[in-house]
Amino acid sequence: MEKKPGDLVTVADHEAEQLITEALLRDDPHVLVVGEEATAADPDLPKALAGAGHAFTVDPVDGTKNFVNGSPDHAVMLAELRDGEPVRAWILHPAHDVAYVAEKGAGVYRDGVRLPAMSVPADGLTVCTSSPSLEGRHGTLDLGPTAWSCGIDYPWLLEGRAHALHYTRGLPWDHAPGSLMTEELGGVVRFLDGTRYGVADGARGRTGLLAAASPDAWDEIAPQLADLRRG
Repeated sequence: MEKKPGDLVTVADHEAEQLITEALLRDDPHVLVVGEEATAADPDLPKALAGAGHAFTVDPVDGTKNFVNGSPDHAVMLAELRDGEPVRAWILHPAHDVAYVAEKGAGVYRDGVRLPAMSVPADGLTVCTSSPSLEGRHGTLDLGPTAWSCGIDYPWLLEGRAHALHYTRGLPWDHAPGSLMTEELGGVVRFLDGTRYGVADGARGRTGLLAAASPDAWDEIAPQLADLRRG
């Protein structure tokens, strides 16, 4: 089934989100839960994140197209927010049997092992982009495709397979978990105008997002991407 042309949704999306939401509400009946599928039914729901003292974002099956096509590259993602800021995050790869967990100020762990701070090479930066028209070699950048799952992409960044991720959209359930993990390992997540990513901005539909392994990498990549986007 499609929510809109090209945007797939499955029974697994709905049932997983329902189970996760029910569990969160059992723990705290007053918490705000903003799930991807609940937002499809109530598009104004994410706007409440800006004023919520305690909230969760939920992406029950991130990379639904991959999931439908039998690819293991899909994820379950949650982020806990306090006053609009992610404080804890989880990315689970069910088919790969891998889990990433982060807490603000306490680092990022993969299957219980703490990940080191990210690093970048002296030259030649690998960037994954959600815009196929930008793919190719451009200046110091090698732009390739994302995995079509932020829950796969952000671990690529955390573990050095990519040095930056470029997205056209900044939806909260897609980027709240990964943004916390990126910042915990020394990276930055900013809109292309230099503004730090915030879930409230993502909920309002701001576009043009770049997550990078370091501030210096962001400074090198962002102007080149801006030029490419201008054509």
